[in-house]
Amino acid sequence: MIDTSDWLPLFPLRTVLFPEGVLPLRVFETRYVDMVRDRMKRNAAFGVIAIRAGDEVGTAAEPYSVGTLAHIVAWDMPELGVLQLETRGGERFRVTETRVQPNQLIEARIDMLTTIAATDDPDVLQVCAQVLRIVIDDLLDQAKQEAGEHFINPFPEPHQLHSAGWVANRWSEMLPISIEQKQALLEIDDETERLRAIEHYLRKNRVI
Repeated sequence: MIDTSDWLPLFPLRTVLFPEGVLPLRVFETRYVDMVRDRMKRNAAFGVIAIRAGDEVGTAAEPYSVGTLAHIVAWDMPELGVLQLETRGGERFRVTETRVQPNQLIEARIDMLTTIAATDDPDVLQVCAQVLRIVIDDLLDQAKQEAGEHFINPFPEPHQLHSAGWVANRWSEMLPISIEQKQALLEIDDETERLRAIEHYLRKNRVI
């Protein structure tokens, strides 16, 4: 459990991490290397949050207000001063207050967000899950061929194709939409609403 009374270090990125998603990170800036080492010592998560304005490097960026906890599940140091991480998305949170350290590391006070479990909508779930299964199989084959021994599974087992939240989150990661649109999906509390938004996109673009 995260202690929301503590300051949570944030890693602002030009990507959106969804719950149970896999996010590989190459960490080389001193502020983030130090932060990651500290979180590993504490066996603690950090926050991944999309950038609203600014850059990933240099001066602290302006982040969105909703992000996702990132848990470190594997790490390596392929070269001095560079950490290669595999992280997994945890719960969503909302930033209530921020501060910027002298090294430009952003820390935040947060509230954890409540997810509204999906109500029964078997037709929507079934059609989205069936196509997702095919897409995952194709992407895994392609990723294995391209990465070789450096392969990181973007869809670790078990594949929760019976879960509307899991299916919606995996589609949210893969859809060719803007960061702003992905962020909007992340901020939807109701799993049914998020899945229906995905279904609408898939039908509009004749994927299903």
